[in-house]
Order: sequence, then C-alpha cells, then structure tokens
Amino acid sequence: MSSKLSSRSATVSLKTLVGSGDRIGLFTLPILTAGLILNIAYPSQFDVGGPPTALRVVSVAVLSVGVAIWAWSVALIVTRVPSGELITTGPYALVKHPLYTAVALLVLPWLGFLFDTWLGLLVGVVLYIGSRMFAPAEEAALSKTFGAAWVEYSKTVKIPWL
Repeated sequence: MSSKLSSRSATVSLKTLVGSGDRIGLFTLPILTAGLILNIAYPSQFDVGGPPTALRVVSVAVLSVGVAIWAWSVALIVTRVPSGELITTGPYALVKHPLYTAVALLVLPWLGFLFDTWLGLLVGVVLYIGSRMFAPAEEAALSKTFGAAWVEYSKTVKIPWL
C-alpha cells in the first residue's frame, strides 16, 4: 500500500522530513540537560550496578533491534518522503511513528544501561511522552496531505497506539 502526492509536492521541506521531531526534541531537552548534569555530579545516584552481565546482554540485544529499526525508518523517510510518498511498509506497518518509538523505547534506555545509568530510561520515557503529545498534530497534517490513503493506513497499522 503506497500513496504519492501530486506534483505540487515536488519540493519537500526539511519540516516535512523532521515531522514533530523538533518539538519532541525541545520537549525532551531540559530533562536530558538536567539529567546529564546531575549524572555527572552524582554518578552513584544514577548507576544500575555495573551493569550486571544479564542486563548488558539484554541491553545489547534490544539496542541492536532499536538501532536497526531507527536506521530503517530514517532510510525510508529520506528516500520516500522527498517524492511525496506515504510510508506504509517496514516498521511503519507496525507503528505509525517507528523512529520516535525506537529511540524512546529501544535505544535510549538500553544505551543508558550499557553506560551504567538509568538516565537513558528517564529520557526515553520523556521522549516517548513528547512523541505522544505531538503525534496528533503530525497525524492531522498527514491526514490532510494524504486523505483516504492515510485513513486506510491508520486502519491497517498493527499497533496504532504505540
């Protein structure tokens, strides 16, 4: 299932490629900044215990999946959005916003654990909350742009709430 825009979309702006990413980033930035400062000042308050071997193994496995999904999502955005195509395949068949979801739930927390800090978990949760706050506006713009194709895609995506 794929839908393309008419020739009026020949020029794709950076905003189109970024979606809500700029707003999500600005929402997350204060927590990230404060967390990093506190983590540097009081590292023992943030550590996860080494991390233990089991947590390291799980972290590498989940992080690998997260980075792969993130990279796949970025590749689809960079190659298909400029031509005005609604992306409905790959990770987009599973969730509407795989880039945000992968970074928030599969990359940041597990990267944090590998660096022996739970700060990644906190920042990931805040980023995910931000993505859920700003997703409706992004989805409204996509609905306006793609019309019936967006409605159909929204019905077929496997985990629409994630």
